[in-house]
Amino acid sequence: MKILITGGAGFIGSHYARTLLDGGYAGWESADVTVLDKLTYAGNRENLPSSHPRLTFVQGDICDTDLLREVLPGHDAVVHFAAESHVDRSLESADAFVRTNVVGTQRLLDAVLVTGVERVVHVSTDEVYGSITEGSWTEDWPLLPNTPYAASKAAAEMMARTYFRTHGLDLSVTRCSNNYGPYQHPEKLIPLFVTNLLEGEQVPLYGEGTNVREWLHVDDHCRAIDLVLGKGRAGEIYNVGGGNERTNIAITERLLELADTDWSMVRRVPDRKAHDLRYSIDDGKIREELGYAPRIGFDEGLAETVAWYRDNTDWWKGTKHGAVSA
Repeated sequence: MKILITGGAGFIGSHYARTLLDGGYAGWESADVTVLDKLTYAGNRENLPSSHPRLTFVQGDICDTDLLREVLPGHDAVVHFAAESHVDRSLESADAFVRTNVVGTQRLLDAVLVTGVERVVHVSTDEVYGSITEGSWTEDWPLLPNTPYAASKAAAEMMARTYFRTHGLDLSVTRCSNNYGPYQHPEKLIPLFVTNLLEGEQVPLYGEGTNVREWLHVDDHCRAIDLVLGKGRAGEIYNVGGGNERTNIAITERLLELADTDWSMVRRVPDRKAHDLRYSIDDGKIREELGYAPRIGFDEGLAETVAWYRDNTDWWKGTKHGAVSA
């Protein structure tokens, strides 16, 4: 068996790759793993083993058609993580998001058809839904993205859907809630706040801090992806949630406690443009069909994440330069 992971040097993709290499997913214990990553600011070769008998690392652009057609032959499946993913950066310039997330997905899927890869999982986000005041999104909810990042992910999904409908490609889509855990780039909310506090710097809290997000540990997310890869139905979308809704101000309060400090370390900053008020997904479908359930409680996972950043200062100090507010 052979699997290609696009964006496999990023936060979520590298966790999936490391777990595969550790034999953590049934049926893939001896699989050869190819990671394709451009190594932009958010991709880090140090997120992966420096060497492993079953790992092949390819540095390259998801938009490079010739490279894709060279790398893909012989693979049984592709898990497509590669994406520009930071909302603030998309507000400054949407070009890279459209190119990587939309054009990159189209070129990858074209190459998949040409080279005969049989199975694809396209990893998306709950941000494609927009914002919801009450209740939770099911997979058939209309897509109403509010930022260039979210719009590019929605467009990538629509592109992926056409390859199932037009070409019969065995492809499934996952939409996850906010991820957290080790190796997350310190531009994102939790690692930004943690690393700032570890350095004795204030944390920037947007607006009133009342925005609500549902949090999912990266390990639970990757287990869900593995379930979809193995048992998910072609053409189907699967929401993946953690069941942990928290306001940003509640997250801030808990991180201050874990860092043994107080609200003097918080500075209010103007709210983000088009800042979605609340995300909440109904993931009953993946639970009922595939037997998914998150295993890592939020309080436990957050404490372990803070401890990881405390113990791995060399990693995040080497990636933090130029990080922007989450």
